[in-house]
Amino acid sequence: MSNKAKELIRDFYRSDILKDETVMERFFHPDLVLIWNSPIGLSIMHHDEVISFFSEIRRSYYDLRVEVSHLLADGPHVTIRYKYYVRTIENPDEELGIAHFIAIWEVKDDKIFRGYQVSQPVTDKDDTTESYHRVKV
Repeated sequence: MSNKAKELIRDFYRSDILKDETVMERFFHPDLVLIWNSPIGLSIMHHDEVISFFSEIRRSYYDLRVEVSHLLADGPHVTIRYKYYVRTIENPDEELGIAHFIAIWEVKDDKIFRGYQVSQPVTDKDDTTESYHRVKV
């Protein structure tokens, strides 16, 4: 299961969630739960709330790119460390790093079923050249 779960998570993060409206249906389990610790506190989001969240992202950004540094699997659980970059609709020529993430995903029935995620906004003190070398991606 490790390789299959890892491939599913890899494929999800490589997908074009802004332009491909089938991504969420293809990857998210109907009973999806995301438990997310962010600088604003704890959020617990279920399937429909995650879908709404990505719909808002789709309306807000021209482009969304992910840079993955770690992708590790143990059975149905996959841990991923990544950073999101965006280009806004107002300024599509400038790419900005927006946040760092670490997530542990559980795969069930070949879909993303449960996630535990921690995020932190990008700051001008980030050292991404030293901290984002790839490990088992």
